[in-house]
Amino acid sequence: MIRWTLAVLLLGLVASPAIPVEPDEMLEDVELEARAQEISRQLRCLVCRNESIDSSNADLAADLRKLVRERLTAGDSDQQVLDYVVDRFGEYVLLKPGKGGSNLILWLAGPAALVGGGVLAAVIVRRNRRMKPLQSLSEQEMDRLRQLTGE
Repeated sequence: MIRWTLAVLLLGLVASPAIPVEPDEMLEDVELEARAQEISRQLRCLVCRNESIDSSNADLAADLRKLVRERLTAGDSDQQVLDYVVDRFGEYVLLKPGKGGSNLILWLAGPAALVGGGVLAAVIVRRNRRMKPLQSLSEQEMDRLRQLTGE
């Protein structure tokens, strides 16, 4: 029984994600800390790229987590904190960027390429269906070809 308990505890420690938020970074106010973690999950680590600052061990991510907590303790709303960080680092810092403005091109490029590829494939298939089958060479053409190639 003790072995099973230890195995389950060990599995829980191994399987649970590591939380890089250091204890000295955490806010004493539980509500503010929950808001800070929610905002941190929306921000991209600029070092790790596809990881949130909440789950990154990079120094820059730690600095961004501290910045988020400083802004929250200063009284900023969640949206004001996000706007502040985006103003400093650009929309790239958001894990889920907005669908407007210049990002609209990125959101529409994939579906447009898919539709364009489908249209191109349909045109090529249609054109190939209309082509006449190749005819074999006449006996005179074959003789002339042999003369030219020296056979």
